[in-house]
Amino acid sequence: MFITFEGIDFCGKSTQVEMLKQHLLNKNKKVEVIREPGGTEISEIVRNVLLDKKHNKMFMETEIFLFSASRAQLVREKIHPYLDEGIYVISDRFHDSTSAYQGYGRGISLDAVKHINKLAIGDTVPDITFIIDIPIEVARQRRSGRSEAQLDRIEITEGGFYDRVRKGYLEIAKNEKRFIVIDGTKTEEQIHKLVVEEIDVLEKRRFA
Repeated sequence: MFITFEGIDFCGKSTQVEMLKQHLLNKNKKVEVIREPGGTEISEIVRNVLLDKKHNKMFMETEIFLFSASRAQLVREKIHPYLDEGIYVISDRFHDSTSAYQGYGRGISLDAVKHINKLAIGDTVPDITFIIDIPIEVARQRRSGRSEAQLDRIEITEGGFYDRVRKGYLEIAKNEKRFIVIDGTKTEEQIHKLVVEEIDVLEKRRFA
């Protein structure tokens, strides 16, 4: 099963990734966790370029192609082989991030984003995607707990960027049944319980 977690920065998705990983391991499942951008030697190099604040002159077109290049490598080098071996793959972000961040957030044509995503991932679409949704004010509060040095190039973006990204995620979620939107202001345990319940339902449906 291919499971992805999405949401604006500071929504708590990385915590949920780790909690779900442990849950599946406790059920004797084979699990691999990957992150985006990154996950392979090549993709990690691309990640360093994308998130380094010194690259503040990066154009949005450059950004989307770098994210997609990292993803294309990850899909073919890691995700496909893992899934072929019957391993549960949990990804901290995937192509929906590009739709939300570069499409809705940056303003790149959604049709262009769709074509770029398709080229990068082929038919590798997640079985289920959890969007951990939090208000922008909550994200700002959580970000204030970090020093400037701890923030990456994307996280320091100001203006209405994150408002557009959040709205983008909610709009995306309307289009496919694989999306599960969860209130990210709930406790970590409450969110985890909802995640596990949805995974159990999907497993019963798929493996019945």
